[in-house]
Amino acid sequence: MSRDELTKIILPEDKIPKFWYNVQADMPNPLAPGLNPKTQKALTPDDLTPIFPKSLIEQEVSTERFIEIPQEVREIYQQWRPSPLFRARRLEKALATPCRIYYKYEGVSPVGSHKLNSAIPQVYFNKAAGIKRLTTETGAGQWGTALALATKMFDMECTVYMVRISFKQKPYRRVFMETYGAECIASPSEKTRIGKDILAKYPETPGTLGIAISEAIEDAVQRDDTNYALGSVLNHVCLHQTIIGQEVKLQMEMVDDYPDVVIGCCGGGSNFAGIAFPFIPDKLKGKKVRLVGVEPAACPSLTKGKFVYDYCDVEGLTPLLKMYTLGSNFTPAGIHAGGLRYHGSSPILSQLYHDRLLEATAVKQKEVFEAAVLFAQTEGILPAPESAHAIRAVVDEALAGKEEGVAKSIVFNLSGHGHLDLSAYESYHSGEIEDVVITEETIQNNLKNLPQVD
Repeated sequence: MSRDELTKIILPEDKIPKFWYNVQADMPNPLAPGLNPKTQKALTPDDLTPIFPKSLIEQEVSTERFIEIPQEVREIYQQWRPSPLFRARRLEKALATPCRIYYKYEGVSPVGSHKLNSAIPQVYFNKAAGIKRLTTETGAGQWGTALALATKMFDMECTVYMVRISFKQKPYRRVFMETYGAECIASPSEKTRIGKDILAKYPETPGTLGIAISEAIEDAVQRDDTNYALGSVLNHVCLHQTIIGQEVKLQMEMVDDYPDVVIGCCGGGSNFAGIAFPFIPDKLKGKKVRLVGVEPAACPSLTKGKFVYDYCDVEGLTPLLKMYTLGSNFTPAGIHAGGLRYHGSSPILSQLYHDRLLEATAVKQKEVFEAAVLFAQTEGILPAPESAHAIRAVVDEALAGKEEGVAKSIVFNLSGHGHLDLSAYESYHSGEIEDVVITEETIQNNLKNLPQVD
């Protein structure tokens, strides 16, 4: 059927990609090596084995273009993959735009977000290595929920450190995780030395993903049967998410269309990487496709950060990675898009942004919810606050196309639903939502604390 006839574009299950796409094979400039946090020497596999299985370490450093998806993982993927690609016809009409708008809806997964795409393989590879328990961090709760379900599927234990402000704002995410059998702890907590130290100094802290990561790692290294799982940032996480963009390309072919602009919200980066990275080879061959990451003005690591070595966590337990960062000890304001409250961006995404293969923009909280409500009222889906950042950029692109008289094709990743974010929508409707924009002074003061790397 033509692109003007289909609204819901669905691939058959036998078209689920059999390989993840590894953008490292096609990068014009290779990644700077990760550094051991103690010696500042290049990381070796032995540095990572205390918290990761060998198979995931191999994926982290691989430059093979395609990495095979295990059959057992693909069989589990079949519960929600391929996910549908929708033509947003009612949104187009409301905006009176000539642009064609498509959204890849990852909210059809059992946990309601894209995060299960990486949780399943991470748990699979840990289980194969004999690991019985995983610890992790979570911001708004999507990643924690995904890992909770994945560990239950493989009969493993799971402990989730949830950023304190989100733990308070989104109590039903905790219930969701506990229903799947996971333990969910507000971070910073009294369970770890790191958590106790931070609470003693800053008893009212809203918490950060960097703190939660530190706690989860401290917990993991205490037990031989426990590893740590990260929900974004690292290469293997971005790798697993590329199943999204690969499906999008096949679905666009079904309606004889190709995007002029590909958009995803951006915190740590796995969401945006998932839809954008499979288009990098096309861009390198001369295709005029723009790849745009959208971050909150309250935590704009790409648009305002510095491209340097930094830690992924507050305590400095993680390797030093070269990325766009606001500083690992930066505490973002308690905006409702908890999944985007991270001080840095994926190293692989950062390098591609530095090489100008990707773009980035930062948007404010009020305009994000304005776009989210418009989307809900036209397309009927209540988006997660994180995904609503992408919607804001889509609306702006569509209105620009209208102004210019250009019928662009716009595709974005609707990475999750907002059914458990109703308190955020309540705050918006009551006028309590505030715009938060980080000041240049705050950024520069925080960047003074970056680790010194020779």
